[in-house]
Amino acid sequence: MRTTPTEQHTDVLVVGGGVGGIAAALAACEGGARVVVVEPYGWIGGQLTSQAVPPDEHPWIETHGSTASYRRFRQAVRDHYRTWYPLTSDGSGRPLNPGNGWVSPLCHEPRAALAALQAMIAPWRAAGRLTVHTRAQVERAHTDGDTLTALTVRLADGTLRHLGASLVLEASETGELLALAGIEHRTGTESQAQTGEPSAPDRPAPLNMQAATVCFALEHVDGDHTVDRPADYDHWRTRTAPGWPGPLFSWTYPDPRTGRAVTGRFTPNPRSTANSMEEGLIAPELWTYRRILDRQAFRPGLFPSDVTVVNWPMNDYLDGPLFGVPDAERHVRRARRASQAFLYWLQTEAPRPDGGTGFPGLRLRPDVTGTDDGFAQAPYIREARRLVAVTTPTEQDLSVAVRGAAGAVHYPDTVGTGHYRIDLHPTTGGDGYLDVAAHPFEIPLGALLPERVTNVIAAGKAVGTTHITNGCYRVHPAEWSIGEAAGALAAYCLDRQTSPHGVRASAKLLEEFQSELARRGVDLRWRTTMATAPGPAGGDALPS
Repeated sequence: MRTTPTEQHTDVLVVGGGVGGIAAALAACEGGARVVVVEPYGWIGGQLTSQAVPPDEHPWIETHGSTASYRRFRQAVRDHYRTWYPLTSDGSGRPLNPGNGWVSPLCHEPRAALAALQAMIAPWRAAGRLTVHTRAQVERAHTDGDTLTALTVRLADGTLRHLGASLVLEASETGELLALAGIEHRTGTESQAQTGEPSAPDRPAPLNMQAATVCFALEHVDGDHTVDRPADYDHWRTRTAPGWPGPLFSWTYPDPRTGRAVTGRFTPNPRSTANSMEEGLIAPELWTYRRILDRQAFRPGLFPSDVTVVNWPMNDYLDGPLFGVPDAERHVRRARRASQAFLYWLQTEAPRPDGGTGFPGLRLRPDVTGTDDGFAQAPYIREARRLVAVTTPTEQDLSVAVRGAAGAVHYPDTVGTGHYRIDLHPTTGGDGYLDVAAHPFEIPLGALLPERVTNVIAAGKAVGTTHITNGCYRVHPAEWSIGEAAGALAAYCLDRQTSPHGVRASAKLLEEFQSELARRGVDLRWRTTMATAPGPAGGDALPS
């Protein structure tokens, strides 16, 4: 193992190869930059792949409210299925949804997203313009005043590399670069005095974060596939959450919007593929909620079962934060055990429609998640460290209750769009659900820029939101838009020999950069006729 780091310099260094990181890398490469991506897990793609979270999207995603490159990614996923999977029909007349899950119009296997992303970055890797280090960990950040000069990274083979870059993009899942480099940031909940947000608490609580979740993939086939009973099963099966009518392990949970008790259904491999949201609001069908492979969409007899992803209210982890505390790794392991315990409950104790208990035919699908056990490679982190940014979008910028018919605030420095309800899960500090209607919003460039550090740009979940507005900025298309804007900005700055803050400060440069984004197919503003989103996307009867 080499102990003296080798030296490497690049134009743009991206910390994190998730949704935002890959979008950033693509945009920077297309802008002419040389890019290095450092990703701690084996797969690029973050939420889409290693975390096994099917996309959470708004109702207009097929045509606008995102970027052209995000829509190309979605089309590439559909083309993957049309090219290699024997479909029952060509899907003409409606967009292909391989899983027919009702959380999104495109529920797909993690590996399909991985294949699409690998294809999208392939030309830049072949050209020598993009290097992606997977299973690599950032160990140290090197700074000079208000500039981040380099990172020391341990690669998959155990060797160290000293990576210098002109611009560094923070696209990690937990905002780890902010902590390593001493860049001002926040965690947990801010107080109402700090943000003025109607839904904020009286006091700040930095360790009060949204629950994380370790997702897993299931099918239902003949036989008994019950896993071993976890040693701490009794702890998890009796665990409760704020506002819940009973234990977490139950079909009954609080509606995030109203707090009333809702009892879901669980029907493995239902005969009908129809999954209307109206039906879901009455009694949500959990099996089809995040189903990523609908056997009835493919050649009869090819698949013995559907495949669904379990990312439900019941397997949220509430016992502590997964970062920012001395025992964070212990919480990561416990979050995994919580999901293992929930699987055991599903197989042995879950009430069945016929009056019995347990579904022993439920079987994990390790091939789907790319792991040995069928659980996701990485926990789904809903809330990262958040940049103390030049601009901080707040609840009152986009809340329907506050803004009314005026819609969300318009930002002169908009670099993208997003939409989702403000959807916050129960927290590690004991808060229950917060679910607030939100208008389609613009993403301000100022939210990507640190107040102090001059050559770092937020490119993912570490963007400068509040605890509350993180609830609508964290979903897939918004994260992609943030990443693409960050990567395009980096390339633009290198080409014009200016700084990220300099672009925002100059009316001429900002206008030119926004024109460049528009040329790339980035939607900078919503159509004036847009209203608050109905239907399953943009905030569901089940939280996401």
